[in-house]
Amino acid sequence: MRITDENGKRVPLWQLAVRYVLLIAVLALMVGPFLWQLSTSLKGPHEDIFSSPPEFLPSDPTFGNYGRVADTIPVWDYALNSLKVAVTNVLTNCVGAALAGYALARMRYRGRKAVLLAFILAMLVPVEGIIIAQFTTMRDLGLNNTLIAVLLPGCVSALNVLLMRNAFLNLPQEVEEAAFVDGANVWQRFVRIALPAVKGTLAVVAIFSFMGAWDDFLWPLIVLSDPENFTLTIGLNYLHGTFANDERLVAAGTIIAVLPLIVLFACLQRFFFRGVGEGAVKG
Repeated sequence: MRITDENGKRVPLWQLAVRYVLLIAVLALMVGPFLWQLSTSLKGPHEDIFSSPPEFLPSDPTFGNYGRVADTIPVWDYALNSLKVAVTNVLTNCVGAALAGYALARMRYRGRKAVLLAFILAMLVPVEGIIIAQFTTMRDLGLNNTLIAVLLPGCVSALNVLLMRNAFLNLPQEVEEAAFVDGANVWQRFVRIALPAVKGTLAVVAIFSFMGAWDDFLWPLIVLSDPENFTLTIGLNYLHGTFANDERLVAAGTIIAVLPLIVLFACLQRFFFRGVGEGAVKG
């Protein structure tokens, strides 16, 4: 059987074998820890999870560990808090990044390059370097220990703005010029022409925003002090601290935290891969 690449050139079998070996190795490194956590979360209390050699498949699968997590900590309340922050973060990033990205890509005004440079420099500043300033700002605004304080610092990401800008730059400008001749103003061109053409990049922004807000641990830990406002990442940390020897509960809590991300990516994956091309870096 003749195997060719996308250009029609024949691929030797040894090269194909090396590619698949590398792909399988990367897959094992990326997916292996998640599958091990899933297996641990399904093991019963009488199974030895530290056996040597390790047993990957549980001999007596049970979902009881997930119920025990809910009995130990208010995991669903924490998940609801995380969901509120993540969904709001997705909305603010999609709207704000789309507006800012379109302004940078299409509008002409004095200082546009300086604004673009500011967004690029914002990506180079580590979060740890400004986290004290963020905390004092939230304190002065009277927002400490609220979910709004968790949301505000990441409501519009510089990375998402640049992704949207590059996606808009890749659109043919002649289409918008034709709409301008027909009498369409800036808002009409943005809503009816530009925005529908970059749905893939919007999906990328939505996924990045949801993941960033859902997985964030350091900032909620600093700004929140009331257990009723804790997000899921902080709540699971309390679970680990209280039951450090019961890895089954920790694994079950980890799966509960990861499951929404898997569902979100499964729903938006076809838009995600299209959006990676739309928002590719353009010089």
